Amino acid sequence: MVAVSVFVLLAGCAAPSATNRLPTDQNESAVLVDEYLIGVDDVVQISVWRNPDLDASVPVRPDGKISVPLIGDVQASGRTPEQVSESIKQELSVYIKNPLVAVILTELNSHEYLSRIRVTGAVRSPVTIAYRQGMTVLDAVLAAGGPNEFANPDRSRLIRKSGSDSGTFDVLLNQILNKGDLDTNYNLRPGDVITVPERTL
Repeated sequence: MVAVSVFVLLAGCAAPSATNRLPTDQNESAVLVDEYLIGVDDVVQISVWRNPDLDASVPVRPDGKISVPLIGDVQASGRTPEQVSESIKQELSVYIKNPLVAVILTELNSHEYLSRIRVTGAVRSPVTIAYRQGMTVLDAVLAAGGPNEFANPDRSRLIRKSGSDSGTFDVLLNQILNKGDLDTNYNLRPGDVITVPERTL
């Protein structure tokens, strides 16, 4: 069995007041997670020792399940390869004595989608871009062409949907772009969304 390791990058809160801003050590930290959670469109290789007829390479369907020879559908999405292996083992034990099952991730297609950065709202070209380590708010906004003429850049938001400190945080985009104040030019994390609102009249 192969263990798959991925970087899940955690983050924190940002707000106009200094007390609510994301601490630098949290903003730049990375935590290594030993086990990857399988997602839709990933591909897994199933191997059953001494039962080659049950071996299969199968994609994770949109419903989060995989089709396994002899036993049918097994939930895979949101679980580790070890958890899926254990489920298959339990199901196969009805037909095979003490089956040895290995589940190996061969294609991590869902991770690329989930880790994209999105920039929306009053920017010149709303975009979704692949996450790169070290990417900042400024990098993503420039990739979207910067704020447009209707933007209210200092009321921009960073939306983080996963991690222990997920939430919606203020970004002083005008301060970053025009005054060189990088206090809220946070390092981004996979799945982050930046939204730039329009000015209110």
